[in-house]
Amino acid sequence: MYSAKYPVKPCKPADRPALKSVRLLDQVRERIRYKHYSIRTEESYVYWVRGFIRFHQLKHPKDMGSAEVTAFLSWLAAERGVAPSTHKQALSALLFLYREVLEIDLPWMNEILRPKDRVRVPTVLSVGEVARLFAALEGQMALLARLLYGTGLRLMEALRLRVKDVDFERREIVVRGGKGGKDRRVMLPDSLAAPIKDQLAHARLIWSQDRERSLPGVFMPDALDRKYPNAGMQWAWFWVWPAPELSIDPRSGVRRRHHLYEQRLQRAIKQAVLLAGVSKQVSVHTLRHSFATHLLESGYDIRTVQELLGHSDVSTTMIYTHVLNRGGLGVMSPVDRMAASSLVG
Repeated sequence: MYSAKYPVKPCKPADRPALKSVRLLDQVRERIRYKHYSIRTEESYVYWVRGFIRFHQLKHPKDMGSAEVTAFLSWLAAERGVAPSTHKQALSALLFLYREVLEIDLPWMNEILRPKDRVRVPTVLSVGEVARLFAALEGQMALLARLLYGTGLRLMEALRLRVKDVDFERREIVVRGGKGGKDRRVMLPDSLAAPIKDQLAHARLIWSQDRERSLPGVFMPDALDRKYPNAGMQWAWFWVWPAPELSIDPRSGVRRRHHLYEQRLQRAIKQAVLLAGVSKQVSVHTLRHSFATHLLESGYDIRTVQELLGHSDVSTTMIYTHVLNRGGLGVMSPVDRMAASSLVG
């Protein structure tokens, strides 16, 4: 399937271990875990590789080439109508498959056109709308929503918080392994300190019950459970937001305590939007958008907001300057000028 124009070139680095798995999708998982990619990346890459193979009637990827990849991506765009970000994710999965799993260097993949990102202005709630939204939430979901708006955390960053990451004395929260694997610090809002202490008291009861039942410890990142076998059972590593029930770890198969699932807050926010009478298209991430915009409206500089959000490039943060409530960057609309002139006259 590879033409003379695009000869097959091995691209196996010297330090890359040989694959042990036999099945292709298991090989994808094996290589992803070797590179320490997240479970979400693993799930999405496996999904797209499986879809690519099924689209071509179960042909093996090593027997396919540029035409098949282009056909699959064209089908996603034309027939499935996927967003540019989804299109890019599928392409990244196929790049990973050929380069990292099949260990073949295919220059033609660099020539495949990538869709242009759509520039969208984020949805932002007013302070009053945020207050109405909070009033429509209860219990843990209300506190979790306030934490997201009060710190700018992403949902999964908040759910993955460990007890040791909340520092009441320094009034800060340490976000570990955020997007891009980066750590950062954000403020711990004074108004949330007492409620979060109550949440930790609730979490400690669950932790104590798990220890009494001799259950396995919580998931430990970067294979720390092998270096410190008992760390997962220690209180410091326990979840701030533990799930009420046990679940199966998708990688190890161990039945243990996980953190709350993101769908719980997502559903709660959806219902609260209706109860609050908010007519905007609101998601959990809207709280993060509102956090950034309201800080900028309050006069905080863009670099400070960038650090709090964990953006590697300030250009990503700059999108919030487009939604500041300054009437088109302070420009007076001609229709308002006309109305003002008529009143004077």
